[in-house]
Amino acid sequence: MSVTLTDQDKLTLRIAAWGAVSLMSAAGAAGSAHKAGAEGSIALTSATGLVGHVLAKAPKGVKYGKTVAALADQVLPALTEAMSLLEQQDPAEADNFRRTVVVAVEAATRSQEGQPSPTMAEMARKITTALDAAGVATAGSGAASAAAAGQDRPELQKVIQEIVDSGFVGVQLRVHDERGEWVGSAGAAELGESAKPPTNGHVRIGSNTKTFIATLVLQLVAEGRIGLDTPADDYLPEFGLDRRITVRMLLQHTSGVFNFTGDYDPDGTYVPGIPATTSGQEWVDNRFHTYRPEELVRLALSKPARFEPGTDWSYSNTNYVLARLLIEKVTGRTYAEEMQRLILGPLDLSGTVAPTTQTEIPEPHAHAYYRDEDAGQPKTVDVTRHNPSWISSGGDMISTAQDLHTFISALVGGKLLPAPLLAEMCTPHPKAGYGLGVFVQDTECGGTVITHNGGIAGHAALMYSTPDGSKTLTAALNYVDDAALSMAAAFQKATQTLVNEVFCGGQAEPADAAEPAQ
Repeated sequence: MSVTLTDQDKLTLRIAAWGAVSLMSAAGAAGSAHKAGAEGSIALTSATGLVGHVLAKAPKGVKYGKTVAALADQVLPALTEAMSLLEQQDPAEADNFRRTVVVAVEAATRSQEGQPSPTMAEMARKITTALDAAGVATAGSGAASAAAAGQDRPELQKVIQEIVDSGFVGVQLRVHDERGEWVGSAGAAELGESAKPPTNGHVRIGSNTKTFIATLVLQLVAEGRIGLDTPADDYLPEFGLDRRITVRMLLQHTSGVFNFTGDYDPDGTYVPGIPATTSGQEWVDNRFHTYRPEELVRLALSKPARFEPGTDWSYSNTNYVLARLLIEKVTGRTYAEEMQRLILGPLDLSGTVAPTTQTEIPEPHAHAYYRDEDAGQPKTVDVTRHNPSWISSGGDMISTAQDLHTFISALVGGKLLPAPLLAEMCTPHPKAGYGLGVFVQDTECGGTVITHNGGIAGHAALMYSTPDGSKTLTAALNYVDDAALSMAAAFQKATQTLVNEVFCGGQAEPADAAEPAQ
């Protein structure tokens, strides 16, 4: 079997392998970091075969995280992705890569005098787990052969290429179903470049964040710390919320609270929200500004309510910023810490981050763009880096297609919530089909999917699952965004096309897209 590696593939391998050595070096005891790095690097440059030729060079221009945690977020998903892309082409080279990394890690560990530190030993375990997560520890077995056979799905590659042709810069797609796992990408990771998006790259997931937040609130309900039908004002009295607004109404968008990113009056008049979302240029110029969540809530509450609590449905990011503040008030910890305790840690979602105000996105990732005018001339800006506090917990999280699959399949499979609360989560409001942090949608071939999608400043993520978790579709898209949301219709049509292909076998025709995705 021959192996063809693009420049992006080679970079992924180098980021993964050299990053593993950096991770071991960072995790080492004081005084041994340099020696650990040197020993591990020697092992990498001693590798043989195709992998050896690739790994002989360290990745150029790559900025690794400065802490062990940041490094882990960057490197562990890259290790899994590197194994996956090699396994798809030649399991022997995948095994060679795995052995090379393990040898380098062992060499770095041996540099420690006496026993390695607990942190170093735990990091070595996580690296091995990441390598094995692609299912290639038993390369050549029936399971590996089945996984390789699952990759032969040209209809899926055709669909994502058509999405790119419709105007998106790049697409990453992951499908898990009765035929196994299929992973692919199309388009470009960067405008003007030929390298495809990494098949498990990090992406800002936008409103998919709401499903994580809702799950976290319901977990605290299960712990008896929050009452689902308790007035939110009981937990957050400082805002003077309408006493009729319950926690459930926040999660289901039935509170009537104004959406701080902008909302519409009943007559269709647009009412602007925070200044950063008023115009494209203003957002670009202020994309590193920090907003406090309380600031966003108070702005929203200064506007008239959309309707009486519980009498209608209206999508509002404010509801989920209030949910975040409620989590933090009840637990005394940040929502990121609670997310790690109850969701990210138990599911080992090492590629998922709640960044709050951090501007960076872990490598590897595709780039996001924003288009506006400068002196009457169109201008496109790379906005991959920005401070997501302007959207806060309404859509600030970062994840990967792999982690989204793990999360949604675990959620609907009953691993995160007791059955009664999961049933409440998946009971939709009649107006919009929205449960508690998820949409419950009928497919055009008669099935049902549990889903949430999200788009944010040139990045977007899709997350779909059958109610039993047996079939999932997760995807990441990068594109050129603008104040007019000119890609909204294409985004809606792309999601319909993918859902029809994956959940209906391509038999249903996608409806014309008229409304932007939530």
